[in-house]
Amino acid sequence: MLLTPKGFEPRLDLSLDDDAIVHLFVRDRLVHSLDDTGAMRWAQYRAMGFSAERVHSVGSYGGQAHVAVALSDDFPTDMLPPGWKAAGLRQWFGMLDEPTLSLAMRAVQIVDWDRLHRFCGACGTPTELQTGERSRRCRGCGLIVYPRISPAMMVLVTRGRQLLLGRGLNFGANMYSALAGFLEAGETIEEAVQREVREEVGIEVDRLRYFGSQSWPFPNSLMIAFRAEYVSGELRPDPAELADARWFDPEDLPKLPGRFSIARELIDDFLQELRGS
Repeated sequence: MLLTPKGFEPRLDLSLDDDAIVHLFVRDRLVHSLDDTGAMRWAQYRAMGFSAERVHSVGSYGGQAHVAVALSDDFPTDMLPPGWKAAGLRQWFGMLDEPTLSLAMRAVQIVDWDRLHRFCGACGTPTELQTGERSRRCRGCGLIVYPRISPAMMVLVTRGRQLLLGRGLNFGANMYSALAGFLEAGETIEEAVQREVREEVGIEVDRLRYFGSQSWPFPNSLMIAFRAEYVSGELRPDPAELADARWFDPEDLPKLPGRFSIARELIDDFLQELRGS
């Protein structure tokens, strides 16, 4: 799965020398060359004549500064140079190298937060960036807003050798994955796991074991993954949440998520455990 590359250091101060790496966005779409999968440098960005609406430091990696640059929200993407494209980050999976893609996933959350909090949500007054921390402060009432992170649970439920996998309403044909859902106010992550499984497929689970976590910027989630064991109940997929849910044998699995996601790592870890036993 995609993780922050080792050696990356988050930074707030901007360093815009010609070799700085630019992650360029129109709203939440990454702008990149289709012909050159290498990272864009600041000198190249300037030579293309773009006019940035927002520029933020992301951090330092491999001795180079990484910056997030946002063009205006209404920038006409059909005016990009030939061979360039603006697309959601999912469409760049497999095309860009993992460190570049991982840091672009961090960068998009920064520019998206900045774009969506230009005005105070309490009184409507313009906000301004603060120094010393990643925040915006309302000039009127003083409300401070930080980049929002929405915790979400993910769980692979097992029953002996079988895996419970669900097909989301927007998944491709025959694509199944572990169950997932957002926390509600006041819940622990463990309570959210049991509630979401009950709501989505109608069964009870127990023996929760933490597996790992992954930043998931679609748009601003933190996926917190668990294993859990089936206790009771019959599968009753909620049609408002899932197109289907089934128990699968390891020898007869459907199409699974790509290896960039923690969902796939969760599934692969269980399959490896079965092979080892």
